[in-house]
Formats: sequence, structure tokens, C-alpha cells
Amino acid sequence: MHQGLELLTNSEMAEADRLAIERGVPGTALMEKAGRAVADAAERLAAGAPIGVFCGPGNNGGDGFVAARLLRERGYEVRVALLGSRDRLHGDAAVMAQRWEGNVEPWGPQILEGAGLVIDAIFGSGLARPLTQEVAEVTGAMNSVTLPVVAVDVPTGLDGGSGRAFEGTVQATETVTFFRRKPGHLLEPGRSLCGETSVADIGTPSDVLEEIKPQAFANAPDLWAHVFPRPKPGGHKYSRGHAVVVSGQAHATGAARLGARGALRIGAGLVTVASPPDAIAVNAAHLTSVMLIPTEFPDGFADVLADTRRNAVLIGPGASVSEQTRRTVELALVSQASVVLDADALTSFSNLRVAFFDQIRRRRPGLATVMTPHEGEFTRLFDKAQTVVSKLERARRAAVLSGALIILKGPDTVVAAPDGRAAINENAPPWLATAGSGDVLAGFVTGLLAQHMPAFEAACAAVWLHGECANMFGPGLISEDLPEVLPKVLERYVL
Repeated sequence: MHQGLELLTNSEMAEADRLAIERGVPGTALMEKAGRAVADAAERLAAGAPIGVFCGPGNNGGDGFVAARLLRERGYEVRVALLGSRDRLHGDAAVMAQRWEGNVEPWGPQILEGAGLVIDAIFGSGLARPLTQEVAEVTGAMNSVTLPVVAVDVPTGLDGGSGRAFEGTVQATETVTFFRRKPGHLLEPGRSLCGETSVADIGTPSDVLEEIKPQAFANAPDLWAHVFPRPKPGGHKYSRGHAVVVSGQAHATGAARLGARGALRIGAGLVTVASPPDAIAVNAAHLTSVMLIPTEFPDGFADVLADTRRNAVLIGPGASVSEQTRRTVELALVSQASVVLDADALTSFSNLRVAFFDQIRRRRPGLATVMTPHEGEFTRLFDKAQTVVSKLERARRAAVLSGALIILKGPDTVVAAPDGRAAINENAPPWLATAGSGDVLAGFVTGLLAQHMPAFEAACAAVWLHGECANMFGPGLISEDLPEVLPKVLERYVL
């Protein structure tokens, strides 16, 4: 079900290599296949031109020596530079360096002279320190010329576990990685620095994943489509759930309507906007299939949720940062509904987070609580998670700390559950960054929860569909377009 979507940390990838060797696959065989995949990628881009190869002192360098040897055998002019000396290489990398029968030139950017392509085989995904001046001189030269660059595993300077890029990181045209991708291939700025990323099968048995048990995934329909709610012939609107969206005051109602339309479009059987009395007229002027109920906030909201058929609630879009919003959220958290908290519903608790998180953790098991912060809202609510470099780990820590499922938004949105599962999204185009798109996303999540979709899968589905709607619409997108494109996306990819 998740085949190919697993993302491996640096330590998990090392464990995959160890288990492969333990099962009888020689390390040299893994390296030979890795180098061959790099050579194949280089050949596609080089079009017969000379090739420069920069090899590091570890296994990445070994892959580079394999690629250099194979490319020379295919008739290419190849120049190789090694960081350090051959006699300091160890293990499989030393074996592959011995198999290279050409010269090894002094380290330096002169390898680029006359080249039509360069292979970056300096450092792999485990790099956790800034580049030395010696290396940065070469990577800077690689970035300053207009040559295609094929990176081995990750571009030099990029931490494959976190997506963190040190100063001087190589900008690759294509990155060839092995067995499975790493979080850094999807998290920005890593994704952009990798260029196109391809995954090569180097002979690692797939059953090693049963022992590693990865908990991070690339977000795609195969991760959640098996539990996506599909209308049944005998179903009716009440069997598809009833979502409630809390409206702001009369001057701030649009965000709630965007969320409500998103919830309805994604399949909730009924959607009601709970509106302050002074906003009834403006909401009524814009709503048709979405219902409307006048509500005195905060205490009157308890009466709205007393009807347990209203089983999913969205609070935050246009709500205002206030005591009233806090009280409305607290009433939702003691109800029997799943709760989605966005925007002002989160910021309203930035100085009361301990009690807020405690209330979430006390909710009855099975009742979902989902938070959908962007980076600014996340920072205000989860300052203790900010010491972690990786966006993936920040979201995971926040999920554990709060007891809620976290959707940390951005071009590389991360979904993280308190049980450790996480997914990184990669299909959001830049034009999705438009006012109101987050409100629609929150509505998508709420609508899926109303239909009893499990929270982690619902969040992943909402995020991916949100991105794909934007892709299908194209440039010029505004947030109102997203729900209208959704039926075509569902028809093509899900239903």
C-alpha cells in the first residue's frame, strides 16, 4: 500500500544497507549498481560531452568512481578529482577507486574546464556540518557555471535527513538516490536544490523495510485512498456527516464560507455556518447549499454542538484573536465532534498553551483534533519545537506536545500525528500561496473528518487534493477556485 512512498532517515538508510549485506548482497554490488544509475543519468544529460567527476572520501566518492569508470567504458572523456588521497579511502569506496584506471587529478575547480557535465559525488546525505573552504571553492565553481550537475544521493552541502542546506550547497540538475528517498529530498530548500530526483533500485531487498518500519512517507493517494470516503448506493446526507464552520463577525465572514464550501465539496453530507447574529445577513446573501444558524458566541455554541449529528467543527478562519474565540474552542473540545483549528483559533492560545494542550489530550480517544498552522502561527504556539532544524521533526514534536494532529503548511507541508507517523507533501504549485487557500484546506479536512475518515489519512488526503486542485487550475488561481476544481480531481485520482 505504501510501496515506494517510504522516506528513510540517514540512519534508516544505513540500516537498510546493513540488512541488505546481512542478507547476502555484497556492498560492492550495491555500490556498482548505484554508480551505474549515476552514469546512466549523466549519459542522458551529457549528450557526448566531456564529464568532470568530483569524488569525496566516503561511499559517495565510491559511487563517483564507478560512474567515472562506466562512462569511460562507454566512450566518454572523463576527468576525476578526489578530496584527499586514494590510500585514505576505506571499504567499498577503496575497491572502486582501485578499479578506476585513469588519473586522479588534484582537487580543484579546474576539472570543470571543457566539461559538458559534472557529477557531484563529494558528500552524501549524512553531512551535518558546514562545508570547508576547500570544498566550498569547488561547489561554488559548480554553481557558477552553466553545466548540468548530477548529484549522487543528495547535492553536496545538503542534509538528507532534514533538508537543511549549508552555505555553498550544490544546485543539482538531477539527483540520483538509492532504494528510497529521504526527507531532505522533499523538504525545502532541499527539494529545489535536488532538481529532478530519481530513485534507483540497487538491489536492496524491499523486505528490509519490515524491520526498519519507517514512519515518514511522501504524501500521495496510495497513502490514503484505501480509506477515502466513497458514497454508497444506500447512503444519504446524514450518513456522510454534518460539518459546522464558525463564522467571524460581519466584516470577516468570507474565510468561514471558503472553509464551508470546501467541506461540502469534499463530500460532507451537510455543512452549517454558525454565525454571530450581526453577520447573518451577509452570510445569508452568499450561502445556498451551505446552511446557516444564528449563534450567540461563545455560550450559544454549546447548543449548536448538542446535536451530536454535527460531528466535525472548524474554528479559526476570520474568528479574531480573543477570549471569545478561546471559549468557543474550549466548548468544541469538550464536545463529541472532531475539531479542526486554524488561524486565530491557534493564536488565541499562544499564551495559554499548557492548559490548551492538556484539554486536547483529555479528549475521548477517537475524537480527532487537527491544527493547521502556517509557520508564523506554529512559531507562536510551539516555540519549544523551534530548536529543531528539520520541519518534519518540528511538526512531530508539536504533535506529541499538543496531542493534536499537525498540518504544518508551506510548499512542503508536513502532516504529523502524535503516534509518530508523518507525511511530506510535494505537489503544491507556487500559485497556491494566495489569500484564503488555507481556509479551503481546513474545510477539506473538516469535510473528510465529518465522513469518519481517520484523521491522519484525512489530513494527508486534504493536503494532496488541495495541491492537485491548484495544479489542475493553473496560474491565476484564487482560493474560490479550489472547491470548484475538486470534483474533477476526485474523478481523475480517487473516485
